[in-house]
Amino acid sequence: MTETLSLARLAAIMARLRDPDGGCPWDLAQDFETIAPYTIEEAYEVSEAIALQDWPDLKKELGDLLFQVVFHSQMAKESGHFSLADVVDSVCEKMERRHPHIFGDGTAAVDAAAQKLEWEAIKAAERAATGASDVPVSALDGVARALPALMRAEKLQARAARVAFDWPDVASVRAKVDEELAEFDTATRDDHRAEEAGDLLFVVVNLLRRHGIDAEDALRAGNAKFERRFRAMEALGGPGFPQLTLDEQDALWNQVKAAERQP
Repeated sequence: MTETLSLARLAAIMARLRDPDGGCPWDLAQDFETIAPYTIEEAYEVSEAIALQDWPDLKKELGDLLFQVVFHSQMAKESGHFSLADVVDSVCEKMERRHPHIFGDGTAAVDAAAQKLEWEAIKAAERAATGASDVPVSALDGVARALPALMRAEKLQARAARVAFDWPDVASVRAKVDEELAEFDTATRDDHRAEEAGDLLFVVVNLLRRHGIDAEDALRAGNAKFERRFRAMEALGGPGFPQLTLDEQDALWNQVKAAERQP
């Protein structure tokens, strides 16, 4: 079956599921808001399959994610907003527009980094062109609010840096980390402490960004490392692990760390 026929088959299945006359009660009960969390979850499952290099699972998860696109498109079609074909046409037009060096008369950048800057410039021009004439277009426009907080913080900072709103060097950012940590330590109310915690995390993301480290990826790797070591520690401790003292558990933790460092 060709890719075109496969997509048409999936769209037909979705339309059948949403058919008021004999469709699936669960699918019919859904709307954009109830389906959105599933869409986000499927995107994360795609990411996990890639991280594990589990190609059969990646195929399955990409299918699940594609189904989410078809689901939203079907609901939009029912509401008279747009169709799946409109979605596909829209992304095709955008890809051609944003790659003038491939599909137009533009000149390719010297490397991937320069091409990314060109891509961002084209995106900024698109945002400016679609902004209302009586409303200023912000440098922060287009950063989705639904992004994970660490990822959104990094994108907001990168956008602000484009208009020169950024610390002059890494040392200045590092000093700000100490300042925010001190403010967190001296906070006396829960709401104030929570506010300072947000400021601290935000500036730590900036520090990582200045070092070329993706904060979301770094924390994901940190989570994975903690989980791997904790599970190994539990295995060493056996069924009696929960009853061990903190010192005994810490000794097992150090044993796991030492074993990881061995060649």
